[in-house]
Amino acid sequence: MGGFFGVASKEDCVFDLFFGTDYHSHLGTRRAGMAVYGENGFDKAIHSVENSPFRTKFDSEANSMKGTMGIGCISDFEAQPIFVRSHHGSFAITTVGKINNADEIIEHILKDRVHFFEMSNGEVNPTELVAAIINQKDHFIEGIQYALEVIEGSLTMLILTPKGIYCARDKYGRTPVSIGKKEGATCACFESFAYLNLGYVHEKELGPGEIVVMTEDGVRTLVQPGRELKICAFLWVYYGYPSSSYEGISVEKMRYNCGKLLAKRDHVKPDVVAGVPDSGTAHAIGYANESGIPFSRPFIKYTPTWPRSFMPTIQSKRDLIAKMKLIAVEDLIKDKRLLLIDDSIVRGTQLRETTEFLYESGAKEVHIRPACPPLLFGCKYLNFSRSTSELELIARRVINELEEGEVTEELLREYADPDSEKYEKMVEKICEKLNFTSLRFHRLDDMIESIGIAKENICTYCWSGKE
Repeated sequence: MGGFFGVASKEDCVFDLFFGTDYHSHLGTRRAGMAVYGENGFDKAIHSVENSPFRTKFDSEANSMKGTMGIGCISDFEAQPIFVRSHHGSFAITTVGKINNADEIIEHILKDRVHFFEMSNGEVNPTELVAAIINQKDHFIEGIQYALEVIEGSLTMLILTPKGIYCARDKYGRTPVSIGKKEGATCACFESFAYLNLGYVHEKELGPGEIVVMTEDGVRTLVQPGRELKICAFLWVYYGYPSSSYEGISVEKMRYNCGKLLAKRDHVKPDVVAGVPDSGTAHAIGYANESGIPFSRPFIKYTPTWPRSFMPTIQSKRDLIAKMKLIAVEDLIKDKRLLLIDDSIVRGTQLRETTEFLYESGAKEVHIRPACPPLLFGCKYLNFSRSTSELELIARRVINELEEGEVTEELLREYADPDSEKYEKMVEKICEKLNFTSLRFHRLDDMIESIGIAKENICTYCWSGKE
């Protein structure tokens, strides 16, 4: 995954660009960059943010860069924005998404004797590939449309040119683009809250496949949005920042709704309800408000140096950080029956560590309530997880153990049905493996109701296996 911010201003834009990009730090842990255009042409900087935050790494550029237009990004993967000089002229580009047919596209482009630089892992930088796809067409907008169409997966992008910043949302709107406006400036970003403290007001959200050009005077639509929307539901459940909204639906409010519906179907009577910080907290507040069971914070995440649970990406270190970052408040744990809400269970390793940690701190019971259904399918559209195999998913490993044979997609869909016997057996087995007192997942129909938009407009592939 990753996040971006772009701004076009009548005055210098670097202050807004710096802080607007920084507000996307929760979406990426690997690389970050800024590119600006002004009287002296283009300027760019890219740094690793694996070991220090964006603000620290880009403090020098915040004071030295000058320009009236700029784009910035924070990425979990490739270095970007990248600069390109082509028959369309010079431009800088940043992207968010996932390209499933990269090898096929690369082979097609290589026929024209084009070359690509390989990254350290041997792969081609996806953003460089997108630029190459755009350059296959004679007209710039036609090239952007071609990229949106030919890529299997998802693609949302910002492109900085001397004429303005082009913004294009994925053709199914799997990731968001929000436009803000203030006197003399316009901005575009992934997270809608990112411009509020900078004095912008909400202007619009781009529709699926919509392409606009942004200047200091405003935003102009070049390609009208399509009708088919499939925005990722995981944005509300986990990835989105609490103060953001997508399609007009508040992330924080959705999580309260989520906890409320979890409580309505539950029958256990714990002493307290708690959320795994930070993304589980709002779900837990919703549960506590509905059930009347007190909300508590029996452990605190040490955020100054470990703000995210999946950094670094080496699994052994991930597990270590998952255990070390939580500080117990033993007076709130000892002899208590706890109901704990997390946003999801992916591998299960971290939640098992957390549960053991609570038992060691004196908890009598630990009931687990994930805020989404069991993850059964690897995401095909966004890089929200770096899992290399679906068997890294705890639900899939348990199903393989239960079936002891070939697991078909049809069989997986039986396990996805919360009213089926197979589903119950899977949940019981996960509960046993992870040493929970009890386990109840959020139902998919309840989760969709928690969001509050039509189910056909939400992508739930990772839970249902349905496109």
